Amino acid sequence: MKKTKQYIRRSLFVAMGLLGGSQAFGAAEQETASALMTEYDLALIGILMIVGLLVILALVLLFQILAVYRILIHKMDPSSDSKEEASESFEQWFWNKFNKAIPVSKEENIMLDHAYDGIKELDNDLPPWWKYGFYVTIVFSVVYLFIFHYGSTDPVSVGEFKTEMAIAEAEVQAYLAKAESSINENNVELISEEAGISAGKKIYDQNCKVCHGGAGEGGVGPNLTDEYWLHGGSVNDVFKTVKYGVKEKGMLPWQDKLKPKQIQEVSSFILTLQGTNPPNPKAPQGDKYVPES
Repeated sequence: MKKTKQYIRRSLFVAMGLLGGSQAFGAAEQETASALMTEYDLALIGILMIVGLLVILALVLLFQILAVYRILIHKMDPSSDSKEEASESFEQWFWNKFNKAIPVSKEENIMLDHAYDGIKELDNDLPPWWKYGFYVTIVFSVVYLFIFHYGSTDPVSVGEFKTEMAIAEAEVQAYLAKAESSINENNVELISEEAGISAGKKIYDQNCKVCHGGAGEGGVGPNLTDEYWLHGGSVNDVFKTVKYGVKEKGMLPWQDKLKPKQIQEVSSFILTLQGTNPPNPKAPQGDKYVPES
């Protein structure tokens, strides 16, 4: 029985040594990566520290179970306590110091005068591991509060929210950029939003006004306000004409100067000029365009 107890204790000592070694290795790794420390890293370290404390508490609980087991063994064999005291090992000495345990043979010195239903109470001191563990939690809480609530500009939750929102915004912009670059004459859609039409008007005034007139009445280029079109009057046709141009009639291709989204915007604006009847319109050219139903 005594050998079994010693074997269990040695196993627990080895487990504690491994735990300490892993924590030392983690500390070295932390120094190496300190330059890359982020709020997420600090949160992870905090979680690992909590898990480490839970492991330590679990080991302490095992020690307490062994202590109860030792008491039961002594109750069954009172002579075992005196035998162990005669040849106390380092492990036993550490165990007694760690728990501030009182030998069963000396419990009468700390026994209180009153009893409850025949159960007597001992005036034991708090185990050192419990007191020091309590002190560690106090220090940990102070460090935690300083790092996460006073050591940075924003609290952790606010900082994480801002970081996640920035990541989401970057993903949205990347998606929009990809979607805009994929617009072509086959899948283009007519824009009806005011912002898109306004952007198209700005592009028209900068690039198209010289040839087609400020109100689309025509000039060197054809009239854009009537129902007649030289190359088709759908948004797909207008997009294609703007994109590739018409070299034989002097219209330059704009695909190298305007992005697909910008061509969509200016094409949508041009179609809003239909039926506006500007002054001095140029005579109709091409075929009358009838939208498909």
